[in-house]
Amino acid sequence: MVLSMERWVGKVAVVTGASSGIGAAIAEALVERGLKVAGLARRKDRLDALAQKLSNKKGKLYPVQTDITKEEDIINAFKWIKENLGPIHILVNNAGVLGQTSLVDGNIEIWENILDVNVLGLSIATREAIRDMRANNVDGHIIHINSVAGHQVSQIPNMNFYPASKFAVTALAETLRLEMLNLKLKIKITIQELTVRSVDESFRNEK
Repeated sequence: MVLSMERWVGKVAVVTGASSGIGAAIAEALVERGLKVAGLARRKDRLDALAQKLSNKKGKLYPVQTDITKEEDIINAFKWIKENLGPIHILVNNAGVLGQTSLVDGNIEIWENILDVNVLGLSIATREAIRDMRANNVDGHIIHINSVAGHQVSQIPNMNFYPASKFAVTALAETLRLEMLNLKLKIKITIQELTVRSVDESFRNEK
């Protein structure tokens, strides 16, 4: 059974890393389909520019300046969303970094930043979204934007720490699925590899 995107019209979606690239494209696609989208990113000027670009669309983009490596920033962002936009129905964990480093001569600061963004930031945002969904009895949807590197290690020069973070995303999604089954929650968890079309289809193809 294929459901229409009409289910989500007027609902609140949170997109991390929304100031550029695939995150901006996802935010734009959701706004065009009538959602209230909280775009989280550090670069507020880019969020503001995207919000202006989308000002005549069916939905609306709300810029929320957030450093995804800082738990306090994430918590405050979700607090603002709940107080100003309403219950959260969708979270798209898009924020991610590659990091130019190796394992043999690795830079610990780059390693830490990769883990802070790709693993810890994703986990904190997921926790906050689920807390809000449970509090409001919302059968929501969480999407982790992942990479083929989260399923198979390839030899990519100077990006040798990145696959470990994306394998972690794969494991976190499956573990979360099992947790929610045990808790009898009806929140959906999905992993998607990068294309806006696949994210859109993941919302539409629900049973």
